[in-house]
Amino acid sequence: GGTATVDGGAGALRALEEAEVLPGRIVVACDARSAWESAAPAFGPQKGADAETTKRLAARLDRLAPQLPKDPRGVPFTGCGGGLSGALWSVLGAGLVAGAPLVLDAIGFDAAMRGARFVVTGEGRLDEQTLQGKAAGEVATRCRQSGVGCHAVVGQARLELFQERILDLQSVTQATTLEELERAGECLAP
Repeated sequence: GGTATVDGGAGALRALEEAEVLPGRIVVACDARSAWESAAPAFGPQKGADAETTKRLAARLDRLAPQLPKDPRGVPFTGCGGGLSGALWSVLGAGLVAGAPLVLDAIGFDAAMRGARFVVTGEGRLDEQTLQGKAAGEVATRCRQSGVGCHAVVGQARLELFQERILDLQSVTQATTLEELERAGECLAP
């Protein structure tokens, strides 16, 4: 399972069934607050699904939801990983937490950021999901709250200007080749 398959975690659950998993608590660090029903429309197109395929994926997730021990529809974080997080939550009782703050806290991001002139963040696609808990959005938010400028270098920029302003990004640069990435770096650090 995962965003590339949008299978509601079916593949991962099958693999876990075959594996000998030790008892314990499972915590899933989620990269967006997306609920189950938004998994296909949010992540399918990012992975190349066209409108018809996205519709079929959404219908499959809708059929799967009531068959699970706990219905994941409407529950924040259950749409992550193509519904994988929702399946782990429903079937195995996994806890779902925001992944970006967890990772940034673990690496001491705030202390490092406060000593920086500015921060550069990036992701493949700057879009609605960025505002829903993705790492790039969390980095930008923490920078804004601390008064540190934040620049984004991304593969695709799909946010409206107003949404970019919410993140208070100083600049958004699209770069998909090594040459473009090098040029972006030169512009940021003259």
